[in-house]
Amino acid sequence: MRNTKLAAYLFGFMAAGVLAPLAAQAQAPSPSSGHRVAVVDVAKIFKESPAIKSQVEKVENELKAYDTALGKKRDELKAAVEQLKTYNVGTPEYAAHEEKVASMESRLRLEMARKRKELADAEARIYYDNYQQITAAVKYLATYNKIDLVLRYNSEEMDPAKGESVIRSVMKNIVYHDAKLDMTALVMQYLNANVAKNDAPAAR
Repeated sequence: MRNTKLAAYLFGFMAAGVLAPLAAQAQAPSPSSGHRVAVVDVAKIFKESPAIKSQVEKVENELKAYDTALGKKRDELKAAVEQLKTYNVGTPEYAAHEEKVASMESRLRLEMARKRKELADAEARIYYDNYQQITAAVKYLATYNKIDLVLRYNSEEMDPAKGESVIRSVMKNIVYHDAKLDMTALVMQYLNANVAKNDAPAAR
């Protein structure tokens, strides 16, 4: 959940100014120019998109609220366990309270399992919905700019002090690309423009 870090966007045609940055660089290729290629950092879009971050934050806030409520229920269970110690083993009072503690513990476990699945499903839905929107945006922009192939890459800089960062960098599929081929910023611009467009009040 802590990657955490999604309502789906609707796509519509945008003003020509939004498409201009890449369109200016990617004119229709001449017959001898071969195929046009671009790259996009999907992980960066997930990490930096305001709309996606807002959706993830909503799930994280729900988790925090649940953690608070869960803490109270754990305290109640702990108090019931302590109270059980005040009864003599084998007495009707002990048996009745023991059953009450077992029931409380069972309900708590079931509720925790249900909530964990609910939040995991919500997070998965965020990533699923937004990935669909990202790929749709890439397809639209690539078609508009006559780009034949868009490759996914990771723009993360290698941090030699962090082993995981080094491993991720060494395993990158793309070793080098011209900066002009990176359409990540344009995809984010496209998505943000559509979110703003769809959030705008309808004209009367």
